[in-house]
Amino acid sequence: MEHNIYIYILVMAGVTYLIRALPLVLVKREITSPFIKSFLYYVPYATLAAMTFPAILDSTGSVVSAVCGFGTALLLSYMEKSLLTVSLCSCAVVFVVERLIL
Repeated sequence: MEHNIYIYILVMAGVTYLIRALPLVLVKREITSPFIKSFLYYVPYATLAAMTFPAILDSTGSVVSAVCGFGTALLLSYMEKSLLTVSLCSCAVVFVVERLIL
């Protein structure tokens, strides 16, 4: 059986278009429900967290260093440090923990 990559690309494009176009077609008036509005407000944050957290745990040589870096990032973010400070300190903690484990 011969596989045609153009069919795959066409199907993916159609599915992507439908996912984006269906809400515009189905919802014609403004959403007034506070529950739905708050749900839609938090969906991007929940999706980003669901995609990022597993990647954090798999990105280093050991789970221990990943958790230490993640904890550092959480602590510094809670203290309202800048993004550059959080990322550099988290990378430094992962580096140090990786060197101590080996």
